[in-house]
Order: sequence, then structure tokens, then C-alpha cells
Amino acid sequence: MRSATTERELRDYRAAFNAAHLAMAVVDRDGFVVAANDAFGGLLGTEPHALIEQSAADLVDLAAEARTWQAYREVLRGRQARLRCTRRLKHPDGHTLWTEVTLGPVPGTRDVLLSVADISDRRDLQARLRHLQMHDPVTRLPNRALFFERLSAALEASSYEHGGTGRIGLCYLDLDGFKAVNDTLGHRVGDRLLTAVAARLSQCADQSGYGRTGGHLVARLGGDEFAVLVEDSTGTEELVDLARSVLAAVQEPFDLSGQRLSVSASIGVVERAAAGTSATGLMQAADTTLYWAKADGKARWTLFDPERNAHRMTRQALSSTLRPAVERGEFELEYQPLVDLESGVVRGVEALVRWNHPQFGLLTPNRFIGIAEEDGSIVQLGQWVLRTACRQARRWQIERPDDCTHAPVFVSVNVAVRQVWDSDLVGDVAEILAETGLAPQLLQLELTESAVMGSAGRPLQALQALSDMGVRIAIDDFGTGYSNLAYLSRLPVSVLKLDGSFVRGFRYDEGTHPNPADETIVEALVQLAHRLGLTVTAECVETAGQAARLRRVGCDTGQGWLYSRAVAPERIAEMITTRPAPGAW
Repeated sequence: MRSATTERELRDYRAAFNAAHLAMAVVDRDGFVVAANDAFGGLLGTEPHALIEQSAADLVDLAAEARTWQAYREVLRGRQARLRCTRRLKHPDGHTLWTEVTLGPVPGTRDVLLSVADISDRRDLQARLRHLQMHDPVTRLPNRALFFERLSAALEASSYEHGGTGRIGLCYLDLDGFKAVNDTLGHRVGDRLLTAVAARLSQCADQSGYGRTGGHLVARLGGDEFAVLVEDSTGTEELVDLARSVLAAVQEPFDLSGQRLSVSASIGVVERAAAGTSATGLMQAADTTLYWAKADGKARWTLFDPERNAHRMTRQALSSTLRPAVERGEFELEYQPLVDLESGVVRGVEALVRWNHPQFGLLTPNRFIGIAEEDGSIVQLGQWVLRTACRQARRWQIERPDDCTHAPVFVSVNVAVRQVWDSDLVGDVAEILAETGLAPQLLQLELTESAVMGSAGRPLQALQALSDMGVRIAIDDFGTGYSNLAYLSRLPVSVLKLDGSFVRGFRYDEGTHPNPADETIVEALVQLAHRLGLTVTAECVETAGQAARLRRVGCDTGQGWLYSRAVAPERIAEMITTRPAPGAW
């Protein structure tokens, strides 16, 4: 009874096996086919009995990949329960088909069952969906997702270690003024323009030459941004030639259904070794370079410059750490003497801030003051400088109480115009003077000519309040800005500081020839200042000859390397307690 049931089940299994639409074959432990159904024979274009004793691995291409072949051998040995993989097979009539191959044990035997499902239709659908997913619907170009997939693959070590140049390049471009096209002519015209630009970019890429991957990849990254990826770049020259051709192609007028449009593009060009380059790093460099192209005037290509980028990175690093640096006490003040040209006595000092940066070392003001003015940290830094300088000036005064031959030295502090707008400068000065005990007459505030001239409203009110308080107001770099002499008479100014460009023209020693106009201009400015009740300080005095000529035209004080560079407070203390001998400077 049990035997009859077993025979009947076996016949049923064989009937189901032969009638199944799924291609199946029974494979022995040695990998040879011992039975195949009609569907399997039809899949391979032959009769099922012709497949007996053939290698199953050969029939469905299981030996093409080492990992698949190893897994297949483990299933045959009974060490692995199942294997599933995708294989591309070639039918005897010439067409190819995609299949899903599955192997698993036949219960109660040492054989395995091989099944092969035709998934060509599913693969075609997946391919169509992927194409839609990976391509821009407007231009039909690869989109951002496909671009980064291709870029990441190109940067994998395995893609360039066994052939190719090992270099990669990128032209990253943005249409100039594209928003105006959309706003004035509508998005439909804008889309037609993008499609036309895409066609020209593709033509440029095709004409530029082909690499091992079949050509340069042109992609639309979004909006009016495009990229041309050059794998196996031969060097910077290839990328520059491509950028030039792209720029020329885009600048040719477009005829869009009667609409004639002219546009331009800004292009960032990056070319480098693939080794050690990441997709993120390459795109950051390209984006920075594109920004440079736009900042430099648009309608141009710009090549990535490591030094310029290092300066930008340094600037960003300084900007992000500037505010905390004030709290951490990373700043210090040095002082440069302001010397009476007639007597040689130090009358005052200018406070100059320095930043002891933990990474970049000692930084002078030109490296960080502009950043501080942009991000607003100049207010906090300026308050620190003002308080520190006043405290030091008061200390010098206390250290020599019995000196009746010299008036106490004043301290001059630079003030940015943003400090006037963004803070209560008058209140800050009053508070600091009261806190330090420094007399208002011993504080001088310097503002640049461009910041003071034309001042109205709050800035002018603040300057007037400070002047009424007794604080001296000086115009720095006078002669390089507006030079509005009529307005000068209405400002509460005490001192003019002549820009060093005038003083440099006074050098007639060391084989140089003086410019008579310089002396005429300086003499006229000094006379005008004196008639307005102002004193005049000359900056950048470097030689005794310059000092003598400035003294002859009536200039009051001088500042520059002839007397001293900016030095520590202790050195200033020595200078103000020692009267120089005649002609010592």
C-alpha cells in the first residue's frame, strides 16, 4: 500500500515537472543534468533529452563570476542550502534574455533542482523606470543622481588602477541671467532654452574626444546648472579647451520658435588626479570655482586655483573662530609711536591689534579686520581693543607721575564705522574712560576718510558727542577717499592723518627723484588743516630726509619705521621716559 502511494506520487511529481511552465532541471552532485522539462529545453532552444549529462553551469553560465561559481559548488556539496542569481543567456536564435536562476536541494535525494525564470520583461521595465528616474525630463540628459553615480564609480580605485590616465576633470557651468528669461518670457521658453543648451553641450562633449567609458558625461544637475564629466582626463589643457568650446557654443544666439535669445555661461573648471579625490571634494572645488567665475564678471571660465582656495578656506576658518577668540584672549595690542617732528618727543601711540591664532600664527589686522566688519564681530573686538588701550595708557601715566616736562601720551584707537551703527560707541567710550580713569583728552579715535565723509544722522551725532566729551577725532588715510574739504569744516575732527602714499613721494635720498607735486599737495593740506584748527600726522615716515621735508612744510607729528615699528607696551614705556637727542631720528 505504501509502495503504490509512493509510485503514484512520483508519477505526479514527474508529470508536474514536465508540464510546468517554469524551466527546471535536476542536477546531480557532479553538476550534470539528469532530467530537464520541456520549458527548460524551450528556454535554451533544444529538446529536453539533448540536455541530459550536460554541465548545468555551462548551460546557465554559472562559472562567469567567481563568487557565483563558489556558491554553486557549495550547493552541490550540500554545504549551502540555496543559490539565487541573475544571468544573461543567449538563445540559439540570436536574441538574449535575462533570467533568474535558483538552485535548491531535492528532498530525499542527493540531487539539486535548478529552475530558470525568464525575467526579460521585468528587466526591461526596470530599465525603463531607471532611465526615467536617472534622466532629466526636460533636456533628456542624465540627472544629478546618475551624474553622481557615474562620478563615484569613476573615482573608485578599481576603475583607474588597471588602465587609463588616473585623472578626472569637470566643467561645472551655470547660465548667466537665466532667471530673467523665465520671468520675462515664461517657463516654456526657458525649458526650450535649456533643451537647446543641452544639445550644444552634448555636441561639444562628442567633439572633444572619447575615453574608455564611451565619452564625456553631460548632465543637468538642476535649474540652469550643467556639468560635463571628463573621465581619463589627459590634463588641464583638455579641460580648458573643452570649457572654451562650451563657452563659445553657449554664446551663439538661440533661435527658439521665433524667439532669438542670447545668453552666456560661467564655468568652473577642475582637473586633478582621481586618487585621493572624493565626489564631495571635487564638487566643492567645482562649486567654488564657478563662484569665482561669476564674481570675476561672468561669461567666462575659471580654473581651480589651490592658493586662492586656501585663502578662502583660511578666511572661512578665521570667520568661524573670530568671536570665540576674543573670549579666549587670543588678541594682543602693539603700539606705534606718534612723534613730534620738531622736538622728537613721543606725543602719542597708535594701538594696533594682533591675533595670536593657534593654527595660523600671529596675524596682522589686514587678515581679519575686514572679516570682523562683515560678520559684526568688530563690535565685540573693538570694545576689547578700546578698553585694553585705555587701560594701558592710564598705566603709562601712573608709572611716571613726577614727569612735568612731558605731557602724558595719548592713545589712538581705530574705529570701524559699523561700531558706530551697531553699538552705543558713545556709551562704551564713557564707560571705559570712567572704568580706567583715563582723561578723555588722552584718547584719540581714528576713522577712515571714506567712513567719516558724508556722515549724517547717527554717525555724525556720535562723533559730535565724543568730541564734546573731549575725545580727539582723527581722519585716517586722508587724501585717498572723498577729500570733501567743504564738508571737513563741519565735522568735529581734531587731526588729519595723511596717507602714506603722499609721504613716499618725499623720498629723494637713496637715488630716488622727488615729485614736486607731492610736496605742494602736502604743504597745501597742512596749511588748510592748520587754518581749520587741526593738527596733521604723516604716516609711513621711513627716512630722515622725509622727516626733514615734512617738518619744513609744517607737519606736526610723524609715524613710521623711522621712529619704530609697532612694539610691545614695555618698549613704549622706555621711549616716553627718554627724550631723544636732537637729530636722533
